[in-house]
Amino acid sequence: MARPTPLSGFPEWLPDGRVVEQHVLDTLRRTFELHGFAGIETRAVEPLDQLLRKGETSKEVYVLRRLQEEPDGEGAGNQPEKQLGLHFDLTVPFARYVLENAGRLAFPFKRYQIQKVWRGERPQDGRFREFVQADIDVVGAGELPYHYEVELPLVMAEALGALRDVGVPEVRILVNNRKVAEGFYRGLGLDDVEGVLRQVDKLDKIGPEAVAELLQAEQGATPEQAKGCLELAAISGADTSVVDRVRALAVSYGAATELLETGLGELAALIEAAARRAPGVVVADLKIARGLDYYTGSVYETVLVGHEQLGSICSGGRYDTLASDGKNTYPGVGLSIGVSRLVSRLLSAGLVAATRGVPTAVLVAVTDEAHRDRSDAVAAALRARGVPADVAPTAAKFGKQIKVADRRGIPFVWFPAQPGEDGADPAVLAGAVKDIRSGEQVDADAATWAPPADDLFPRVVPVAAE
Repeated sequence: MARPTPLSGFPEWLPDGRVVEQHVLDTLRRTFELHGFAGIETRAVEPLDQLLRKGETSKEVYVLRRLQEEPDGEGAGNQPEKQLGLHFDLTVPFARYVLENAGRLAFPFKRYQIQKVWRGERPQDGRFREFVQADIDVVGAGELPYHYEVELPLVMAEALGALRDVGVPEVRILVNNRKVAEGFYRGLGLDDVEGVLRQVDKLDKIGPEAVAELLQAEQGATPEQAKGCLELAAISGADTSVVDRVRALAVSYGAATELLETGLGELAALIEAAARRAPGVVVADLKIARGLDYYTGSVYETVLVGHEQLGSICSGGRYDTLASDGKNTYPGVGLSIGVSRLVSRLLSAGLVAATRGVPTAVLVAVTDEAHRDRSDAVAAALRARGVPADVAPTAAKFGKQIKVADRRGIPFVWFPAQPGEDGADPAVLAGAVKDIRSGEQVDADAATWAPPADDLFPRVVPVAAE
C-alpha cells in the first residue's frame, strides 16, 4: 500500500495533542454546565435548501450522497429539495432543533453543543475543513431579555479564563451593538445598512482606505459619509467613556437617532457589568460588525492576546428572527468557540503540553509468560482503585520493559513479587514500584499503593518560555 497523503484541512492530533484538546473541551463543558446550559447534539446533516437559505455559503457546503444512488432516492441530483449537506456551523441545526422541539423545551432554553462541523474553504493557519465548535445559546419564545446579551460573553470569559492556569493566553472579548451601527449609519443617510456592515467587517483585512473606496463605490456613500463610518469604527475602550465618544461623534455628523441611543444604552450596560465581573476582558470595539445579516443587537469577537493575527477564536451575537415557524419567533443570543483553531495555535506555538500522551500511570512488568496472570492481577487491582494501569506487551528483560514505559511517557513500572524457590507463592499483589524518572523504587501492595495525584492522569501544563 502506498504511503497515505495527508488531507489538507482535516486535522488529526497525536495522542498528546488529543489530551490538550480533551482538556479544553472538558473545561468548557464544565463551565457551561455550571451556568445552567444543557448539552445537546444534533445530526451532522441538514436539508441542503435549509443550509443555503441565506444564499452566502453555497461554495462551502459539502453535499452528502450515496456512491450508488437510487434514481429517485433521497438526495438524488434531480431533486435538490431532498439533497443533504453536512452542517457548516451549529447555528442552523440548532434553529431547526428549536422549531422541531419547541413544545417540549422550557424557555428561555440554555444549551451548549460541542460537535464537528464541515466547511469547504481554503485551509490555512487556524482554518480547517473539518473542525470542532463549542457553542452556547439562550433562546426565548417570543422575547428574550437583554440581560442575556450581558451574561453570554461573561460565561465565555469565565470558560476561557479557566484555561489560563495551563498556559492558554489571555483573551479579549470585543463587543459592539448592531443598533449603534445601524442608528449611526441611518443618521448619516446610509440606508444600505447590511452593505455598510459587510464593508466595515473587512477593515482588518484590507484597511480603512480600501473600505472607504468600497463604501463609495458599492454603497453610494459620499466621502464624508465614508469618513464618518471609519471614525465610528476607530472608537474602542474598556469603559463607558466609549459611549460618550460615540454620542459626540454622532452629534458632530448630525447622525444622532433614537436607535443609536438605544444601542448605546445596551452597550453601556454590557461594559459596566463586564468591568465588575471580568475587568479588562471585555472591550467595546465599534469596528466589530459581524457580516452575517441575522444579528440584531450585541455582537462579539474574541482574540487571543499576543496572537491577534490568528483572528477571532470565538464569535457570535444577538439574533431576533433566526428561528421562526411563521407563527412563533424564537429570539436568541449565542457564542461559538472554534475549538480546533484554538487547539491548533496552542500546539503549534508550543504554549501548552501534555505530561504524557497515554492515560496509563503504571506499566506492570511481566517476569515471564508463565506468570503473566500475576501481572494481570496487579493491573486489575490497580484499575479497581481508579489507577490507570497496563501490562507489558512481552516478558523481555526488565530494562527493555522500562524503555517501553519511557517511550510512552508512563511514569511508574511495577515489578511483581517472584514465586519462591520452594514453590511457595507470595502475595500476588505484592511487589515493588519504580518511578522511572527519579529512579526511586519502593516495596508496594497493589491493594493500597497509588501514584501521586499529579501523576494519576495526564495533565496539561504550560510550556515554560525560554
